[in-house]
Amino acid sequence: MVKVSIYIGTSLDGFIAREDGDISWLDKANQNVTLGEDFGFHAFLETVNLIVMGRKTFEQVAAFDTWPYKNNKLIVLTSKRFEIPERLKKTVAISNTLNPIDLIKELSGKSIDHIYVDGGVVIREFLSAGLVDEITVTIVPIIIGKGKSFSGLLPEDLHLQHLKTTVYEFGFVQSKYKIKK
Repeated sequence: MVKVSIYIGTSLDGFIAREDGDISWLDKANQNVTLGEDFGFHAFLETVNLIVMGRKTFEQVAAFDTWPYKNNKLIVLTSKRFEIPERLKKTVAISNTLNPIDLIKELSGKSIDHIYVDGGVVIREFLSAGLVDEITVTIVPIIIGKGKSFSGLLPEDLHLQHLKTTVYEFGFVQSKYKIKK
């Protein structure tokens, strides 16, 4: 069975981005983070066989100075045509399979046992389909007032089992949960 995880940062009031998709508030908050601290993200990526995200998230991440996913395979879910930057063509593919259940079926038998989903729309779709097993959320000490949440409106409540919380000296708090099924 494929394990599906979310690894996300939010403002204290639960938003992953402003209403227009802007995440510059994260850059400002990260100025207080100890140099080299990655909140366990690279160790997490070592456990992941595949990353799945939507086009908007991909385009935002692809514009970063440094590609954060190293050599991890990544699938971009989109209904629109777009070009993958040349430097990423070896590890990034595009899929028009927008239904997460269909995507998981497509991937079965391909030696994939841990998927990391990222991006608001894709996260909501995987949560709504009941496919997510674990959520790691890092709360950034900022209130932005309004924006986009990673869960959005779900068809039903999701009950969680707390696994671990780490408090960082610069005010970030990271908690890991298992979704009870």
